Amino acid sequence: METVIQVENLSKSYAEIKAIQNVNISVYRGEVFGLLGANGAGKSSTIECILGTKKQDSGTVSILGMNPQAGRKHLFEKVGVQFQEANYQDKITVSELCEVTQSLYKSSLNYEDLLRRLDLSDKLKSQVNELSGGQKQRLFIALALIPNPEVVFLDELTTGLDVRARRDVWKCLSELKSKGLIIFLTSHFMDEVEALCDKITILKKGNIIFHGTVKEAIESSPFEKFEDAYLWYTEEEVTVNESI
Repeated sequence: METVIQVENLSKSYAEIKAIQNVNISVYRGEVFGLLGANGAGKSSTIECILGTKKQDSGTVSILGMNPQAGRKHLFEKVGVQFQEANYQDKITVSELCEVTQSLYKSSLNYEDLLRRLDLSDKLKSQVNELSGGQKQRLFIALALIPNPEVVFLDELTTGLDVRARRDVWKCLSELKSKGLIIFLTSHFMDEVEALCDKITILKKGNIIFHGTVKEAIESSPFEKFEDAYLWYTEEEVTVNESI
């Protein structure tokens, strides 16, 4: 099985705060991988170090065989990223933003088709700042998928979406996964994790406390439901330093 993302002994601190410590992650082709943990567990720092937007204190990262810092330009032709919060210029329309994004890449998916799948076809001429929170979230997912990436990172991908919209996003991602897309996501919705993820890693205070399948997480806990098992794994998690 081909390893697409390889993280070895990754550590990052901010002054006296140890955000992540000796994190090891392997994501294989064809997988949807979920990085879980309460606020402050170290998810954001882990993703930022993997993407190369922050430099780790120690450890190594490889995506598609490339160093995300040294091979940044070439790598991000093949990697899509959707962050929970994103800022774009005022008064730009949905179609304009999609066209600008499309122009940055050598190959791309049809953005109108992506918007249709995400129920945004009627918003092509709308300004981005006029969209609702849920509509913006779906747009940001589309923008991450426009470059036709081999790997996509999705941060809290369905926050702000209603049940139907969340299911539509799941269906879209499942279809793309069947075509070979590798998905690395974070989520606080355990039904979403159960529906999408092949493997998960749970962080607590910057350390890995579980790695495996959802089924294995349940079997290793005293509970029969994944949400209960997840809360059992993370119950001592602090909520300070949420940005790490």
